[in-house]
Amino acid sequence: MDPSAFPPLAVVLDGLTALLGAAAELVAPLAGASAAALAVVLVTACVRLVLVPVGVAQVRAEIGRRRLAPRVAELGRRHRDPQARGRALQELYAAEGVSPLAGCLPTLAQAPVLACVYALFAHPAAGGAAASLLEGALVGAPLDGGLAAALAAGPAAAATVLGLLALLAVVTELTRRASLRAAGATSAAAVPGAGPGQDVPGLAPVLRLLPFVTVVVAAVVPLAAALYVVTSAAWTLGERALLRRLLAGQPAA
Repeated sequence: MDPSAFPPLAVVLDGLTALLGAAAELVAPLAGASAAALAVVLVTACVRLVLVPVGVAQVRAEIGRRRLAPRVAELGRRHRDPQARGRALQELYAAEGVSPLAGCLPTLAQAPVLACVYALFAHPAAGGAAASLLEGALVGAPLDGGLAAALAAGPAAAATVLGLLALLAVVTELTRRASLRAAGATSAAAVPGAGPGQDVPGLAPVLRLLPFVTVVVAAVVPLAAALYVVTSAAWTLGERALLRRLLAGQPAA
């Protein structure tokens, strides 16, 4: 059974199709054959605008964790047992009103939208009247195909998709480095157990490469979904830089 035919999902896909179709029609005079691709970028920007409050909460939590870093380091020195240290950290975060999981909120909030974009362009029957969107392309690369389809479409299409993947890799690395600087990862890593992966030998390199799984996923999903991922990643990089600057001097809530 096609999951896109499930009534609740079909309603969501119909709405997404209408939204993308309206955006594509709006930008068609400017974007021409790439109107559907630009529509995906615009819808992504709209989703991220709605999620700005989530980003604010994420950066506030990040600032709170940085403020608590000396106390976290002290707990790391005081509690050598991982379970005891974990309980102490939970109590500290709860007492200070800081969420250690706030960094996951934007990803979790966007997951349903990304899943719908994927379903719309991966299933020909999805969205009902989505034929024109499914036929969309970006410099010859079909929106309903991944890197393999772009390679088959010709050098220009292949270069476009490879360029998007390279951009995503660069943005991912810049985001990773900015997050480490903001979290004070160097000092945290000096305390056993204070940084993620410090207790498990060999895990740190895995955690360093883990964000780049997104690049691999973007290479195999439909180009429309990859456009969503690249746009959202670039938005995240810029949004966090701006919010860190704006919120850094504010007193803790």
